[in-house]
Amino acid sequence: MPRTDTDRRYAWKVTASSFLGNTLEYYDFLVYGTAAAVVFPRLFFPEAGGFVGTLAAFGTFAVGFLARPLGAMFFGSRGDRHGRKSTLLITLTVMGLSTIAIGLLPGYTSIGLWAPVLLVLLRLFQGFAVGGEWGGAMIIVLESAPPRRRGFFSAWPNTGGFSAQLLITLVFAYVYTLSDAQLYSWGWRVPFLLSAVLLVVTVWMRRSLRESPVFQDVVAGPAAEAPSAPAAASGRRRGPVRATLLEDWPNLVLILGLRFAEALPYFLLTVFALSYANKTLGLDKTVLNTVILIVAVLAFPAHGLFATISDRIGRRPVYFFGAAVVFVTAFPFFGLLHSGSFALILLGYVLVLNMGHNAINSVQPAFFAELFPADRRYTGAAAGREIASIFAGGLTPFVATALAGPDGTRWPWVAGYVMFGALLTMIAVWWAPETYRRNLRATASDEPAMLAEDTWRAR
Repeated sequence: MPRTDTDRRYAWKVTASSFLGNTLEYYDFLVYGTAAAVVFPRLFFPEAGGFVGTLAAFGTFAVGFLARPLGAMFFGSRGDRHGRKSTLLITLTVMGLSTIAIGLLPGYTSIGLWAPVLLVLLRLFQGFAVGGEWGGAMIIVLESAPPRRRGFFSAWPNTGGFSAQLLITLVFAYVYTLSDAQLYSWGWRVPFLLSAVLLVVTVWMRRSLRESPVFQDVVAGPAAEAPSAPAAASGRRRGPVRATLLEDWPNLVLILGLRFAEALPYFLLTVFALSYANKTLGLDKTVLNTVILIVAVLAFPAHGLFATISDRIGRRPVYFFGAAVVFVTAFPFFGLLHSGSFALILLGYVLVLNMGHNAINSVQPAFFAELFPADRRYTGAAAGREIASIFAGGLTPFVATALAGPDGTRWPWVAGYVMFGALLTMIAVWWAPETYRRNLRATASDEPAMLAEDTWRAR
């Protein structure tokens, strides 16, 4: 049956809702990263001193990533059993309220050790919810999109990191105009409290969505009653988490490798570089803020282009291209950053992020989700991505700061760290299967050989 205009309008509605949800996810996480680089060392770790205080602040940034795999498995299992939509409403609410609560926290001078303790606790709640948000948001789009344009539609929600970066950059552009007294008393709270606006709008949009067609027809339908072959042999049916860990572990390992060339450069350039450029190179904060603002705008056409290409030639070639670009630009980026020239710094960011990272990031939602059967897709894609987040994302600012050293002179170690991660990703892409024609309705007990367009005609 051919798709109707109503189907396409609804696909765009689901995409817009997931885009806003992912924007809130990244806004919450990145506003924390920016604050950790700029104000948290003094606010929550004043006794630690400059370099150690920065490491401590980035350590709390990493803590959020430790909770993400647990959230991914918890919410992924719920999403595979009870539905994508209802699960996403929960993750969104917990995530937003945790960020607002961080903006209301008193500092170390007010409540002493309780300040960093509460900060870490809220960061854990934030990470737990984020662990279930990304996977569900991408999957509900993927399962509602036209089969031949799955990559294109699912790429747009994944630009949420850049729309969030735009918002954060604009908000902090105002915050940076404040005096130190204003910044450290109330100014730093503004970006956190503004997430309430995104939360209200996104919850309102998400409540009006339907459950994804794949979940309605396959996962929650009669096909869900048939256990997978290994489970049938043992006389019982495995839950999504257990089945994913026991049967899909090769795909989890693949995702671990696939994430390095995406997460390392992103957090390096949007979190670590803010602190490094200001404290080590003496660059004004507004320089990198402006650069990131421009790069974030360019990310939107870049995602559309790379995702469209992946729908035509496959996920693997586009993904490999992005990883290769990250590999060859790691050292040149630091040279351009050290030049102090706005134009050259912008060139470095465009090469690493818009050419390298964006090629990977645009393909990642479809690629990861297509690796798993319908009845444990949420669990597999979310758990795989978030387990990898610990090693490939959350530790990046901390590891990069430690590698660069107190005076920042060991930056070649940081560039080598990025190159090593990109190499791991290229190896993972080489071993990964091509997925862009896989049937999304296939469950663990099915043969996933039928093309997606044939499934669509059968609707």
